[in-house]
Amino acid sequence: MTTLERPQPLLSMAEKTARIDAICAAARILPVITIAREQDILPLADALAAGGIRTLEVTLRSQHGLKAIEVLREQRPELCIGAGTVLDRGMFNAVQAAGAQFVVTPGITADILAAGVESDIALLPGISTPSEIMQGYALGYRRFKLFPAEISGGVAAIKAFGGPFGDIRFCPTGGVNPGNVRNYMALNNVMCVGGTWMLDSSWIKNGDWNRITECSAEALALFD
Repeated sequence: MTTLERPQPLLSMAEKTARIDAICAAARILPVITIAREQDILPLADALAAGGIRTLEVTLRSQHGLKAIEVLREQRPELCIGAGTVLDRGMFNAVQAAGAQFVVTPGITADILAAGVESDIALLPGISTPSEIMQGYALGYRRFKLFPAEISGGVAAIKAFGGPFGDIRFCPTGGVNPGNVRNYMALNNVMCVGGTWMLDSSWIKNGDWNRITECSAEALALFD
C-alpha cells in the first residue's frame, strides 16, 4: 500500500469536541428543520440565512431529509449543514454519504456512539439522564444534546448536571422558546440551543419566507 492509499487517522474525540464547540458557538441556535416538500429546501435555507441563522440541523423525520442535505451541501456551501434525528448506524452512514458536517441524535445506543467514535463527523448525542452522560463520557464524548429539554428538567437539570459533570456542555432542545431561551443561555454549561419557533409550519406551507427571516433575526437578537 502506498502512502497515498493509506487511510488517514481519525480525528481524536478532543478534536471532534472542539469541532462541535465551533459549530455551536457560530450557531447559537440550531433550527430543527423537517422538510415536507422538496421545493422548500432552498428557499427555507435562504430565509433562515437572511435572518442570520446559517447552521442548520436537517432532520430525517421526512423522506426529503437526505435529499435536503445533499442539495444544501452542493448549492449552499457557505452554510453549515448537519443531520438530525439520526437513529442508527445505517442512518449515520447515509447522512455521512450525503455530506452532513455534523450529526445530532435524539438519544443514544452503544452502536450509534461507536459510529461517532469511528467517524470524522462530529456527533452530538442526545441524552436525558446522568447514566446516559456517563455512557458517552466513557467513550470520550463531552458535548451532548439534552432532549427533550423542558420535560427532562430544563434549566434546573442542566444546573444540577454541572456538579458531577464539570467539563460537559449541552445543547438543550425541546420546549426551548423565546420565553425561556435566555435562562438556558445564561448557564455556563450551555453552548447553544435547538429550536423550531422560527419555523412555523404555516409560514413554510404558504411560502412566507420574509416572516421566517424576521423571526430568525429576532431569535438571534435574544442573545445580544
